[in-house]
Amino acid sequence: MHSDEGIARLVAAVRELDPKPRERRWVSVSFCVLDAVYSIGAHYDNHVVPVVRRVAADFDMESPSMEMSVPEAADPVPLDAVLDRYTSVEALVETTKNRQNTSTCGGIRKADAVRRYAEVLREHGVLTLDDARRLLTDTVRLDAAESALRKVPGEGGAGVRRGYLWMLIGHQDTVKPNRMGCDGSLATERKQHRIPLACSSVTSLRC
Repeated sequence: MHSDEGIARLVAAVRELDPKPRERRWVSVSFCVLDAVYSIGAHYDNHVVPVVRRVAADFDMESPSMEMSVPEAADPVPLDAVLDRYTSVEALVETTKNRQNTSTCGGIRKADAVRRYAEVLREHGVLTLDDARRLLTDTVRLDAAESALRKVPGEGGAGVRRGYLWMLIGHQDTVKPNRMGCDGSLATERKQHRIPLACSSVTSLRC
């Protein structure tokens, strides 16, 4: 049970964050994975958005995101397409122009983490955004997928990376802590609060 004092602190922290409804969303689950992996410990505008845009351009996509009000079409870059195109970590690094690691101490390349995430999700029947959203409604399958994703280095405290991925995919009750700070069109929080990832009273922030 959470104490009244703890809940009060959480509510105050969320109020200070001033959460807004998401205004844009990625058009592909592959872009959600890229965002979730590359955003940990990195400036969003300077590193994450360019990574997603470079991969999108490699698939001849002019824009990897769209307004929330626009009806979705079929996922244009399924995870198997990413795995087929980037058959090695270096192949993805070459496209993203990003050699960041998941950690400065013994971490793996974020490109490696992206491939591992994609492989795990594929093994659990997730190739598209629709597949991912169906996974979120199936507790047994979701628990199995999370157990495997948890083993990929660099997920952050309290499973930040996984929680953020589910938020990007469509789970509206999660919040990603962001210690770097940013104000891009696909940004999340701009404060340095550590908010639990499963708080039903919090709507997801702008994406």
